Amino acid sequence: MTAAEGPDLVTLADAHDEEAAAEQLHRWGWTDGLPVVVPTTERVERFLAAATRAPNASLGPLAPRGAELTLRGLAANAVMAGCLPAYMPVLEAAVVALQQPDFNLYGAQTTTHPCALMVVVQGPVAGALAVAGGAGCMGSGFRANGTIGRAVRLVAMNVGGARPGGDQVADDMDRATHGSPAKWSFCFAENQADSPWPAFGAQLEWPDGWDPADSLVTVAAVEGPHNINDHRSSTAENLLRTIAATMATPGANTVYRGGDQFLALGPEHARLLADAGLSRADVQQYLFEHARVDATRVGAEKLQEASLWGGYRLLLEEWGHRVAIARAPEDIRVLVAGGAGKHSVWMPTFGATWSQTVRLPRSAGDGFTVAPLNETARWANDLEAK
Repeated sequence: MTAAEGPDLVTLADAHDEEAAAEQLHRWGWTDGLPVVVPTTERVERFLAAATRAPNASLGPLAPRGAELTLRGLAANAVMAGCLPAYMPVLEAAVVALQQPDFNLYGAQTTTHPCALMVVVQGPVAGALAVAGGAGCMGSGFRANGTIGRAVRLVAMNVGGARPGGDQVADDMDRATHGSPAKWSFCFAENQADSPWPAFGAQLEWPDGWDPADSLVTVAAVEGPHNINDHRSSTAENLLRTIAATMATPGANTVYRGGDQFLALGPEHARLLADAGLSRADVQQYLFEHARVDATRVGAEKLQEASLWGGYRLLLEEWGHRVAIARAPEDIRVLVAGGAGKHSVWMPTFGATWSQTVRLPRSAGDGFTVAPLNETARWANDLEAK
């Protein structure tokens, strides 16, 4: 039985025996395999009171199943994940991001690729909710990080229908060949305090401008973090060569299928680059030009398969038979996260997806605002569709 087919979560949770109710949730497959907090009516009501919308609001359908997500359903899943009520506006923003057409939630939910739903919290709300962006921010030990990421995943499973289904094939299943630990939870904050550059949101093309007081939530369908270790480079050129070589991976979907990807620079790496006079855009341009896969590193059959997907077959000669890992520099998203240590991490996508950044309401009565994609990303998306 699925969450869309069974009784309401809150009705079930009104049982007098919480332990029995929790076990029933497990039997019906409404959990991520870990223990959950039973979403009693009282608990759910506290979360609804902290939301930006009315308790009976509909948040729209979630792919691939297309079941309607209500604010009450979001609250119930947030309770199960162990969230605090104050996290609700961030979760609402994450849902808005998931529903944008260019995010391609259907593809992200059903692909065999092990992409997870990564949530990056930015601006004052990150500090207010204690979302960690420093040392260890992508790992365990932080309540906000762990439970916000988990709640988004539970919603994707219980309402969207993306549950791992073994060897079965169905439209409402997560078909990932191996899956990923990041599918349990993947949430962190931008480390703006230790960043040498303007905030991530400042580079986006907001229709009404960007304000440092804005709070943002970015959601992307990406792999778990791939470590980039460089303790010895003392110049920006040497460090960027290490990063580019790490990202130039023949097996990465982004080489063939476009989409955007994320590079989270550790503060020490970011400072080295900035001290050399490089901006975020300079880093993006360098990686676009140098993080390329020589066609000779890819088998002929794979290259033929890839050319059917990626749209680069008309550009291969122009690129000197070196396949770019992105269709445009802007699709290599760069931000700063983490703590001390000369490490950075790269998160490629499954290809046919573009991250979405949503601004939380600036004042009561305002709605959520979605940052538009850059034109190069839209060109790439149009090309992918052809």
